[in-house]
Amino acid sequence: MSTSTTTTVLPSVEAIYKAKMRLRGVAEPTPLTYNYHMSEHYGCRLYFKREDMQVVRSYKIRGAYNKMATVPRDKLANGVVCASAGNHAQGFALACQKMQVKGKVYMPSVTPRQKIKKVNLFGKEWVEVVLTGDTFDDAYHEAVRDAEENGKEFIHPFNDPRTIEGQGTVGLEILEDCNESLDFVFCAIGGGGLVSGLGSYFHQLSPNTKIIGVEPAGAPAMYESLKAGEPVTLEHIDSFVDGAAVRRVGDLTFKIAQQVVDDMVLVPEGKVCSTILQLYNEEGIVVEPAGALTVAALDFYKEQIKGKNVVCILSGSNNDITRTEEIKERSLLYEGLKHYFIIRFPQRAGALRDFLNNVLGPNDDITHFEYTKKHNRDSGPALVGIQLQQWEDYNRLLERMQASKIDYQTLNDSKMLFDLLV
Repeated sequence: MSTSTTTTVLPSVEAIYKAKMRLRGVAEPTPLTYNYHMSEHYGCRLYFKREDMQVVRSYKIRGAYNKMATVPRDKLANGVVCASAGNHAQGFALACQKMQVKGKVYMPSVTPRQKIKKVNLFGKEWVEVVLTGDTFDDAYHEAVRDAEENGKEFIHPFNDPRTIEGQGTVGLEILEDCNESLDFVFCAIGGGGLVSGLGSYFHQLSPNTKIIGVEPAGAPAMYESLKAGEPVTLEHIDSFVDGAAVRRVGDLTFKIAQQVVDDMVLVPEGKVCSTILQLYNEEGIVVEPAGALTVAALDFYKEQIKGKNVVCILSGSNNDITRTEEIKERSLLYEGLKHYFIIRFPQRAGALRDFLNNVLGPNDDITHFEYTKKHNRDSGPALVGIQLQQWEDYNRLLERMQASKIDYQTLNDSKMLFDLLV
């Protein structure tokens, strides 16, 4: 995507193959499955690389184990440490258990109990979880301090050659399993470990395959870095797609991505939510937000992929069921099917009934209503959420509001008010 003046040596095919040998019996080779319905929809031949079916339900075990397996045993005797609030922690924990190495995972204090429980499940007695600080950065700094002060090996989630080689085994398996030449591989990017490893393997053995990096629109760290020609640190990010939301990509992964990533796609978080629901309802596949990124990107690339052989990597399925309502809400907002308003109703009997009879369409549904009557005023504001069946109904709803002289303000496009009130 950008012109680079520095060339970094890519992880070799041999190094990635050696990582595959180390991972035997640890990380399961995941299936490459042809998806009939979406292939027909996009007019291409579409395959899913099912890393959501990995033993820890994400590809992260590949890099974590490969890194640890290449650390000298005397160094491992001091223990290993990592910082993570997600999939890397689980891969790290399983690696510790498999290798019988004492590990410590630093996680933010706000980490959901479910994630902590899963780390303990995979790590058993070999892993200790330490909750510290309010953010990943807080946990990261504590983990690095522990490693430096106590001579422990820090297992980086992405910015390490051995981690990258382990993630590269995803690309190795794709080329082993696919009998056709591939035109496009869509790969989610967080810190850049997966795209660096996979992209390096394809760059050397299948150079005509285009590697398309996919990031959430609210955390475009690699996109902005490639555009700037150097790693940049984002001041603010939307952390919803937590498996791919980082403020800064790795220095090493950035240099590799400059050479192996052919294009970048940014996907709105609402589109990711719609794709999560689509994959579950139509395909019976459960993915986390980061795992849905690549499939969500297809609509933004639909002309380029017509008639082509395409792979989407479903990178993980560690989704928290408590997020379901938020996922549905974000999807409806993105699709234009849910709208929030501040409406000033006359403080008289029957005002709401008139609104229901004269303004609300036959298929419109009020899903949220907050109103407190104030006796010393002629009218009072209410927060109203309305769900539509078709996005085209929105303009008709506004027309009826204006015809009935309804005093209203839309909230969907006013982020500050929306975040405050909804």
